Amino acid sequence: MSKTIKCISPIDGSVYAERDCLSKDAARDAVARARKAQKDWAARPLEERTRLVMGAIDQIDASRDRMVTELAHQMGRPVRYGGEFGGLQERAAYMAKIAKDALAPTVIEDSDSFTRKITREPHGVVFVVAPWNYPYMTANNTIAPALIAGNVVILKHASQTILVGEHLADAYHAAGVPKDVFQNIVLDHDTTSALIADDAFDFINFTGSIGGGQAMEHAAAGTFTGVATELGGKDPGYVRHDANLDAAVDTLMDGAMFNAGQCCCGIERIYVHETLYDAFVEKAVAWVNQLNLGNPLDEATTLGPMANVRFAQEVRAQIDEALADGATAHIEKMPADDGGAYLTPQVLTDVTHDMRVMRDESFGPVVGIMPVKDDAEAVALMNDSRFGLTAAIFTADAGAAEAIAGQLETGTVFMNRADYLDPALCWTGCKQTGRGEGLSELGYHALTRPKSYHFKKA
Repeated sequence: MSKTIKCISPIDGSVYAERDCLSKDAARDAVARARKAQKDWAARPLEERTRLVMGAIDQIDASRDRMVTELAHQMGRPVRYGGEFGGLQERAAYMAKIAKDALAPTVIEDSDSFTRKITREPHGVVFVVAPWNYPYMTANNTIAPALIAGNVVILKHASQTILVGEHLADAYHAAGVPKDVFQNIVLDHDTTSALIADDAFDFINFTGSIGGGQAMEHAAAGTFTGVATELGGKDPGYVRHDANLDAAVDTLMDGAMFNAGQCCCGIERIYVHETLYDAFVEKAVAWVNQLNLGNPLDEATTLGPMANVRFAQEVRAQIDEALADGATAHIEKMPADDGGAYLTPQVLTDVTHDMRVMRDESFGPVVGIMPVKDDAEAVALMNDSRFGLTAAIFTADAGAAEAIAGQLETGTVFMNRADYLDPALCWTGCKQTGRGEGLSELGYHALTRPKSYHFKKA
């Protein structure tokens, strides 16, 4: 009897979707069909592959209304925010625009005596394991450039957003991408690990938890398969003494609370210069108190439930432990807080780095705020983390921001903004956030391998 994957809606705890997992034999057959299709796909002109990929984006655009409603049901994002198409289109269009140059050979010499160059070759079969929090954008960050570069793609989407994988496959197939070139398959953990251990894939892109990333690397041990990972985060913000206070509050609190705090690069800890600290906390609390926690299908809702009850319980546990250790909570329990997926957002002060809420990934609507006396203290605290995805600095002094940025152990440094992914810049992390390069020209380099040509002509 086959295993099943269920999507439990955070709206009411009902089973929103359920799918049977592929058997190991069926999964191996899917990989075999993908591998067989790859050479023909890579032989198509780059312009044709790019056109078909962008045609899939157009297909997704035609189903925006469905996207919005289904995301509310699957992972709780309020319908008022309109889904993910804007970011999806921006990233795909940029990667399509730079593909020709990013994948072009690097010519070292082309003379009567020698041709020396480096080309970019597709890996072959790329396995994408996608997360639920931004299920269209995050999956397509790899799918689109992988296909454009001449790879074939097998997608395993998160159980929480199981329908998204199907819709992505439908869109790509409707645009003319062959079915064996892009496949969405439903797998359990055992079959996933078995395929990786069997060397079924040529490159793996995983976005998820540290434990999930470790499982990927363990399964791939000895196969020499490239594994790119984006794992946990505990992204900090720093408000310097010269910052625009209102802009810092609005940007950082939105970064902490949007999508119920379930953002890879969401703000989870804030350090404020002592001269602005009291005013920042007062304004931050007022900002959060304006949020309307409720059913994501209601247009008035600005904060929906967390995607799963167990995620909310972890955030509650971190908050409760911090309060027991002396932290101060500033937000009263909201009427919609049901003790389950619907969770009151929280602002904590009197926090320290001894508390889990300032060390472990929360991935929920809670943020701790601490005062600092200067840049040096802020840098030390920002770096005091096992994670390193993004960090945000709020200041009127670009030179100071540059100096601070050079000291930070992170993948991206923002100045006067937060929680944004620029497709022209490499999306990467360090420490236990993982390793890999997404989007930008470097994203194409990650999805291809170099091949050197050294031809002696005379």
